[in-house]
Amino acid sequence: MQEALSAAGVLEVSVIIPTLNAARQLPEAILALQGVREVIVVDGGSRDDTVVIARRLGAHVRVSDPGRGVQLHAGASAALSEWLLFVHADTVLCAGWRDAVREFTVLHAHRRQAATFALGLDDPSPAARRLERQVAWRVRHLGLAYGDQGLLIHRELYASLGGFRAWPLMEDVDLVRRIGRRRLTVLPAVARTSAERWRAQGWRRRSARNLLCLALYFLGLPPRLIVRFYVR
Repeated sequence: MQEALSAAGVLEVSVIIPTLNAARQLPEAILALQGVREVIVVDGGSRDDTVVIARRLGAHVRVSDPGRGVQLHAGASAALSEWLLFVHADTVLCAGWRDAVREFTVLHAHRRQAATFALGLDDPSPAARRLERQVAWRVRHLGLAYGDQGLLIHRELYASLGGFRAWPLMEDVDLVRRIGRRRLTVLPAVARTSAERWRAQGWRRRSARNLLCLALYFLGLPPRLIVRFYVR
């Protein structure tokens, strides 16, 4: 059995990051991941310096068709470690995340479970704190953790569930629903993600749009149609 922490002190985890024109956010995300076996950046056709920056910071770069589901699945297929950690390019894992991951992955029983992080937003406003509390409630009671919280899963469980579907949106909700609330643990560390979209579009408007997309997903609307509401 492959240990979660190698003799050299390297965390035996493959981190997979899907990117598209993420040159501005990517450096901080990758630098927070020092000490893992590998970081795989799967790029969907960036026109900025995303790929150059990823390689400069030591990440393995794969190129795929655009679409987070497609990119995440491609990264998982290329990963070398037994444990996979999916992280968005604008998300930074904060203090304590390595210990939390190591303690989770060292238990053999956790191969049949998955884990995510508590959501934090890089904004000091009361609106950001309210949103964080709402997300914590949603994950605790509904088991719906989105991709910007990260997802840690053993490759055997990932494969048994069929992995990420080739969807442009809702691929994260789709996978955590297959994992199920009872098999999802929130680790005692924060995944700090960018609040730029909420600041630009308005906290209530952005949250309402996300809720609409979730409702359309549960009503059975195909993700290729839901994405039109998301990016509008």
